[in-house]
Formats: sequence, structure tokens, C-alpha cells
Amino acid sequence: MKQLFFILLFSLLQCNTASLLAQNQPEDVALEKDDFQDSFFESLKQKGIENYDKAIIELEKCLKIQPNNATIYFELGKNYFEAKEYKKAFESFEKATKLDPTNRWFWAGMYDVCFETKEFEKAIPIVLKLIEFKKEYKEDLVSLYMNTNQYDNALELINELNDQVGKLEMRTLYKAQILEDPKYHSSERINLLEQIKKNPKEESNYVALIFLYNKQNQEVLAQEIAKKLELEIPNSDWAKVSLFKSYLKNNDGENAVKAMNFVLGSLKIDQKIKHRMLNEFLLFIKDKPQFDTDLEKAISYFDTDKSVEVAKEIGKFYHNKKNWEKAIRFYEIQLKKIPDDLETALLLFECYTEKGDFDVIEKKADSFIQIYPTQPEFYYYLGLSNNQKGAFKKAKDILESGLDFVIENPKLEINFNIQLGEAYNGLGDMKKKEYYFSKAESALKNKN
Repeated sequence: MKQLFFILLFSLLQCNTASLLAQNQPEDVALEKDDFQDSFFESLKQKGIENYDKAIIELEKCLKIQPNNATIYFELGKNYFEAKEYKKAFESFEKATKLDPTNRWFWAGMYDVCFETKEFEKAIPIVLKLIEFKKEYKEDLVSLYMNTNQYDNALELINELNDQVGKLEMRTLYKAQILEDPKYHSSERINLLEQIKKNPKEESNYVALIFLYNKQNQEVLAQEIAKKLELEIPNSDWAKVSLFKSYLKNNDGENAVKAMNFVLGSLKIDQKIKHRMLNEFLLFIKDKPQFDTDLEKAISYFDTDKSVEVAKEIGKFYHNKKNWEKAIRFYEIQLKKIPDDLETALLLFECYTEKGDFDVIEKKADSFIQIYPTQPEFYYYLGLSNNQKGAFKKAKDILESGLDFVIENPKLEINFNIQLGEAYNGLGDMKKKEYYFSKAESALKNKN
């Protein structure tokens, strides 16, 4: 391949030199031709072993023989570029384009320099020229417009490319960035409406327009587009996302559940959107117990989601509202999924304590001590439950064992001392009762 490249390159050099050498005497022509060939191939050799300075010296010898040879300037540009002498590289490539403006690679050399030196403004007219040779350079032009804050030109070109060659992820990201500025909303809305009219089966245009309307707080228009989308593409996942919000707003819980289940089962919709839908549904049903079963079903869609522990978060939601029954339900769901979830277990015990379910606390605390034998909270709850049931001797033994595991937790230590005081009170040992109560009181004063 290298030999073929050298043959082709040298043929080009010969074509460029024919008219110049024809003016000289035959013996001079042969001599200059040999000198030119020797210097040129020596430059290639030196470039191949990364001796760019020596390659440049050889190319300059070539230029003395053929001062208007575009290929030599191109080779000079490449060597200067590799040597990181970007100003000289650009000048050499530029000279090559002036001698032969029809060679795409000469222009590409100038663009490489601009890209390397981040002179994006300078690169734009060069890329516009390259587009004449190869339309794919329009993608580069989009990036250049973005890097030089020419958002009008970027948006126009993005829409053109989306229409002509289809969407690309990078262009989609650029467009989202541009549309953060409200001044572009109107033109983009018009463009999307035109695209929908032109191609009513293209789902992405509906989705983009729905998001745009929602961003502008034009929910009615967003719902209209969602309904059009559902009409044109009945199984559209994105239509269900938008209609879900409409159903909630209209207090239509049954249809909201259907839309939500459809979306939660979709592989197309991002998990963040699914989490947001579940949160909206949770707020909607907070005083509608008839939808509790639907909520539990919705949670099951997130069983394999490692990013958010949905059942636990819903449990916390009800916990904060002091709805102990519902908090317990969802903490139990979480523990069924992850039986050794310590945080959830402790939150669950708080709820059972608030409810006064001491039989349940005793049973669960005993089982958790088997899993976490040095976790003092479970000894506390087991001692508490036995005190409440009048089993003071058992409570005392458990609490004294658990107290040994309390380290740098003043609040828990106070609670242990209170319960030990209660246990000794039940056993009739007033001296020990006062001892533990006074310890709790002293610790409480120090804490405050």
C-alpha cells in the first residue's frame, strides 16, 4: 500500500513539474529531476521515523526546484503539524489550496490545524469550502456553530440535517441546549408543526413539541399534541406519558393507572421519567385508598432498578405524614426484596412502636438480632416490647446485653437507660430504677 501511495504521489509531482522542467536543457532537467526525487523520498523516509525537522529541510530543497508545487506545500504542512508548529502548518496548507483549490485534502489540512488550536471561528469558512467536496462536513459545521455561539445558524442546520439524513444523538443534545433559550421556542414550534404535518408517523417530532409546550407551561396544547400522537400512533409510549398527566389533572384515576402501567412496562421510556410518574401518582392517591393495590403493582416494575429503592422511598413518604399503616406496608415490601436492609428495618420498628404493636416488635426484633447480633437498636426494641408486656426480667437482661454495643449514640443510650429504669421499676428494685433514670436525665441535660 505504501509503495502504491508513493507511486501515485510521485505521478502527481511529475505532472506538476512537467511544464517547469521543459524550459531547461535536457541534462539540467535530468539533474533537477534526480535531486527532486532524492529530496522528496528522503522527506518521506524522515517523516516515517518522526524526524520532522529533517523532513522539512528535504521538502524545502524540493521547493527550491519547484516553488509552485502544491503537493510539496501539503507535505510541509503535515510535517509542521506533527511537529506542533501550527502557524507554519496552516500557512503551508493554505499555500497549497491557493495553488490547487480543487484538492479537498489541502483544505482538510487547514481544518485540522484550526481544530487542534481550537480556532473554531477561523475554521468555519474552511469547512464551508469542504462541504462543497463532501456533505458530511455539515456535521462538523454544526459543532463549530455551537462552539462559536452561533445558535441561529446551528438550529437551522440541525433542522435541515434532521430532515435530510435523520436525527443523531449529538445533534439532539445540541438542539436541547439551544432550546433552553425561550427566544427559539416560537421558531422551533413552527418547525415541529411543519414536520408533524409532513410526516405524521414520526413520533419524535410529537415528543419534542409536547416537551416544548410543557416547558412553556402550555399544558392544554401539550395534551392536544399527545392526543394527535395517540391517534396517529396508537401504541405510542410517549403519548401515554403525556396523557397520564392529563388524566391526573382531570381526576381520572382509572385511565391514569392504565397509562402509568403501560409506560412503566415500556423499554423506551427513561427510568427518571418513570420515577417522576410514580411520584405524581403517589401524590394523587394520598387520600384515595382505593388505589393502594395499583401503587403496589407499580412498585413491582422497579424490582430490578438499583438506582432508587422505590418501596422504601414510598414508605418514607407515608412515614413523614405519620401514616403508620401505609409506611409499614411499603417498608415490609422493601424488606421482602432485601431482608437485611438495616435502614428500612429501623424505620419499620419506629412505625410499629408508634402503633403500639409490641407483639410484632418482639418477634421481629428477635429475628433481626440473629442477623445483626451487635446492632444495639434491635436489643432496645426487644427490651421495650418486653417491658410493655410486663416481662421485666427478660427486658432487663436484653437491655443490659444491648447497652454494651452502644457507641457514641447519646440518644440511644438515653433510651436504653429509660427502659432499664422501667424494667427495674417493674422488678421492684427502686435503687437501680433511680440509678438508670438519673443517668438518662443527666445525659439528656448534657445533650441539650
